[in-house]
Amino acid sequence: KKQILHSPHLNVIYTEYKLEAVWPLPQTFISSSEQYRLNPQTFYFGYGMQSAAQPGCTVLDSAFKRYFSLIFLDLTSGSVDKPFSVEISVDRDDCDGYPSEDSSEKYNLTVSAGRASLNAQTVWGALRGLESFSQLVYQDDFGSYFVNKTEIEDFPRFQFRAILLDTSRHYLPVQTILKTLDAMAYSKFNVFHWHIVDDPSFPYQSRTFPDLSAKGAFHPMTHIYTQSDVRRVISHGRLRGIRILPEFDSPGHTKSWGKGQSDLLTPCYNGGIPSGTFVSSVFPDSYIHLGGDEVDFTCWRSNPDVRAFMQAMGFGGDFTKLEAFYMENIMNITSALNKTSIVWQDVFDYHERIPKDTVLHIWKGVPAKIKEELSRITKAGMRVLLAAPWYINHISYGQDWRNYYTVQPQNFSGTEEQKKLVIGGEVCMWGEYVDATNLMPRLWPRASAAAERLWSDEQQTSNVDKAFPRLQEFRCKLLRRGIQAEPLYVGHCKHEYQGI
Repeated sequence: KKQILHSPHLNVIYTEYKLEAVWPLPQTFISSSEQYRLNPQTFYFGYGMQSAAQPGCTVLDSAFKRYFSLIFLDLTSGSVDKPFSVEISVDRDDCDGYPSEDSSEKYNLTVSAGRASLNAQTVWGALRGLESFSQLVYQDDFGSYFVNKTEIEDFPRFQFRAILLDTSRHYLPVQTILKTLDAMAYSKFNVFHWHIVDDPSFPYQSRTFPDLSAKGAFHPMTHIYTQSDVRRVISHGRLRGIRILPEFDSPGHTKSWGKGQSDLLTPCYNGGIPSGTFVSSVFPDSYIHLGGDEVDFTCWRSNPDVRAFMQAMGFGGDFTKLEAFYMENIMNITSALNKTSIVWQDVFDYHERIPKDTVLHIWKGVPAKIKEELSRITKAGMRVLLAAPWYINHISYGQDWRNYYTVQPQNFSGTEEQKKLVIGGEVCMWGEYVDATNLMPRLWPRASAAAERLWSDEQQTSNVDKAFPRLQEFRCKLLRRGIQAEPLYVGHCKHEYQGI
C-alpha cells in the first residue's frame, strides 16, 4: 500500500526522516529523494479554477495565513528561487458551516516541481491536507527550505477522534484551550470534548441560569467561561476543522450546580439541574454529552420523597430504574432539540430504553472487560466510542505512549457490522492534578500516539519501534511550533523549546 523510494546518495537516517515526515501516517504515501527548494518570497497558496471554494472562504483563507507562518518559521531566503504554489480545490463550498459527524476529511496531495496540488471533497479535508503539506517541508543546516516529490492519498480510519479536557477540577484559561486546539489540529484530532462542569466548580456562564456560575464557579469573575469565551473556542475549533462537544454531566457529578439552583436535585446533594435547552442554542454541534456516569444512590436512598416517588412509579427499591427514568427523560429532551446524545457506558449497563442513535462512551475496565463491553454494546446495535485505554492523565515513568499506540479498537469478538459501530476514540485528560502549568507536556506528544491509531491504517502502523523515530521528529515539530511537548526519551531537537 505504501512505497518508500530510498536514494543511494543520502544516508539512511536522513532519508527515513525526510520521507516519512507526516504524523499521523497517511493511508498511502509515495515519496522520493527529488527535492524542491522553497522560498517564502516566492511561495503562495491559491484556489484551483474548478474549486467550489474561492477567495473569501473564511476557513481556507485563514488556514493559508496560519500555515504560511508554520511552514516558514523564520523568513530566511537565499537567492531568488523559482515560484512554488500550493493549489487547493474542494468539491463543496462548506466555508461558512461547521464540521459535523458526516464531514469528509479525505484529501489527495501531489507535490511536484514548482507546485503542489491538494484536492479534497470538503474544506475540512483540505485542512488535513494542508497540515500534511506543512509537515513535509524541512530545512537544511543552512536554513534553506525544501520539500520532496510526494504523492499522498489520505483519509481517517475513524470518524471521531477526540481529546477531553476537564475544566471543573481546575480552571483552564481560554488561551490554554485555544493552544490545545492548535496542537490537536497538528495531530489531526477533530473533536474537542469539553467536560466543562463537574462537582468542584461550574465555570460555564449560562444566560438562562446565571447563578450557576455566579455561585458554582471557583470565582464568579475570574474563573468562568463567558458566552463570548465559548464563542471564541467554537470559532477557533471551526477554523481548524474541530467540533466542540460540550458535556453537562448529570445526575451524578453535579455538586457545583446546587449552589446556584436550589430545589432541583435531591436535598442531600442540595443541587440543581437545568433542562438542557439553554445549551443547545450556544453549541452548534449536533452532539451533546449528557454524562450519566458514577451515580451514587446513597442520597436518593436517604430521601423519603424519592422513595415515595419510586413506589408510585413501581420501581420498588431498584435505584437503577430511577436513574434509567431520569436518563431516558433527559435523552428525550435532547432528541426533541434534534441533538444526538453521547453518554458514558454506565447508562447502557443499567438501562434498556435508550434512543437507538445514542452513542455510548466506554471509560472503564481492564482490557478483557473493555472487549466484552464493546461486544455487548455493538451487539445491541449501538454506536460506541473508546476512551478507557487512553486516560492519559495517569502518568508513569518511561515510555507509556507505547501502550496507547498499540490499542486495537476493533479487536473484540463480533461481526464486521459490529466493528463498524466503533466510530472512534478519545484521549481523556482529567483535571485533578492538571492545570495550565502542566497540561501541554502531559498531553503532548503522548496523545499523538492515539492520534495515529485513530487516523492511520492499523497494519502499516503496527510496529512501535518504527514509530518511535517518527514520533520523536514530530515532537520536535511541536516544540518548534510553540507546544511544550515533553521528551519521549534521551535526545535533542535541532530547535529546542524557546518559551514561545
